[in-house]
Amino acid sequence: MSNKKGDVDALISLVLSGVEDVKGLDIQLLDLREIENTATDYFIICNGTSNTHVNAIVGSIQKTVSKAIQDKPWHVEGSENGEWVLLDYVNVVVHVFQKHIRAYYDIESLWGDAKVTTISSPSN
Repeated sequence: MSNKKGDVDALISLVLSGVEDVKGLDIQLLDLREIENTATDYFIICNGTSNTHVNAIVGSIQKTVSKAIQDKPWHVEGSENGEWVLLDYVNVVVHVFQKHIRAYYDIESLWGDAKVTTISSPSN
């Protein structure tokens, strides 16, 4: 995927759609572009209710993105246990957690300087 703003916006929109399609919870978009020395431009963080739900969210994201723009994550980590799965699309990194794991690692606080957008989902 190229670094063009429109491509990144399209990817974010598709990821959010994938999350919402299977009722991912507490969705947040963190804009990291103003922070020095970050490895990516955006984090999308959400959670599921179980490892099955987390894996369903991950599958939905991958299917939605692949179908629309034929893009695959550069790297996927954590899918074997379904507690915290990371999808690395280079400019956008997606974190799908179980709620208790998300609370424990509290990524949002680690990136406190990021501009945070809370995405409202139908289940909220």
